[in-house]
Amino acid sequence: MDDCLAKKMEITVSEAEKRTGRNAMNMQETYTAYLIETRAVEAQSEGQCAPVDSLWRRYSEFELLRNYLSVTYPHIVVPPLPEKRADFVWHKLSADNMDPDFVERRRIGLENFLLRVASHPVLCQDKIFYSFLTQEGGWKEMVNETGFQLKADSRLKALNATFRVKNPDKRFTELKHYSDELQSVISHLLRVRARVADRLYGVYKVHGNYGRVFSEWSAIEKEMGDGLQSAGHHMDVYAASIDDILEEEEHYADQLKEYLFYAEALRAVCRKHELMQYDLEMAAQDLTSKKQQCEELATGTVRTFSLKGMTSKLFGQETPEQREAKIKILEEQIQEGEEQLKTKNLEGRDFVKSAWADIERFKEQKNHDLKEALISYAVMQISMCKKGIQVWTNAKECFSKM
Repeated sequence: MDDCLAKKMEITVSEAEKRTGRNAMNMQETYTAYLIETRAVEAQSEGQCAPVDSLWRRYSEFELLRNYLSVTYPHIVVPPLPEKRADFVWHKLSADNMDPDFVERRRIGLENFLLRVASHPVLCQDKIFYSFLTQEGGWKEMVNETGFQLKADSRLKALNATFRVKNPDKRFTELKHYSDELQSVISHLLRVRARVADRLYGVYKVHGNYGRVFSEWSAIEKEMGDGLQSAGHHMDVYAASIDDILEEEEHYADQLKEYLFYAEALRAVCRKHELMQYDLEMAAQDLTSKKQQCEELATGTVRTFSLKGMTSKLFGQETPEQREAKIKILEEQIQEGEEQLKTKNLEGRDFVKSAWADIERFKEQKNHDLKEALISYAVMQISMCKKGIQVWTNAKECFSKM
């Protein structure tokens, strides 16, 4: 971990800017660009003022980077990007992806994504990732030159492997079920949180009505006027504080959302393992079939019904020379198949070893992060309740002095 990029470089996404330009179809579009700033840590530790390098990136470029990392490192639980459009929002928060509050939260999420990658023991060493942070021009061309798109597995192939693999690894099957359940639980939690936020917003804002009523009442009461006016002021302050509170709460929601999206990253690793297992089983099946054909040709006996067997019965047997030539070809194919099977077995074992090491790393990170997020959320709720008690305690004192 001492060699990771996060230890050597400060990385921030410092600001977001709304821009207008033309897309690939030459149509006018509005988009948001994000300013990435990097600074070498080494120079600062020596007491020097390290220069800041900066460049602008669009969200689509972050997506391209993540797609590249996912394809290039299929055994790694690649950190997710923040949502492109707002989900699980309470009614006051806009679902518009150009909304300043949403853009600000996405800026924080993009910075978190870069820090996650920069802290990962493997991903942080990737040259393309380093270029993303430091090289503004020509970066997309550099990514495309890697040919990573050609290595990407098709969805149809992945779906086929899911249903047709005969001997799935129990650990990955269980992990896939866990990721589905994790996504379901967090989705439900976020929906409940959005409903609670709605109600809190309503409760706080209704206290503003108390403030107005007390102020109006104070105007017609001589002896009670000051007390009512003071109580109304406390209610107004309480009502106005909800905006800052729910903005802070949205930050905790974003921490939960990150793990909502991490669930898909876990499934991606499981799907890759299924594909490798499926390819291995297909290779083993093909090898067995070729060995059987070779044995049948060598002995002259056909174990299973085949169109070729029926054809030879109807139109005569092959000559010994033809049979020998076919046997020779099959023996070469069998030798190639055995080598291929051996290679696939080794690749499969290496994948499982690397993937499981990264999954264990992810689990440790997840347990720490979710624990911290939930504790912070509980502390915030306690603080809100204390604020409510304090407001009514102050109101009580105001009423007592009347």
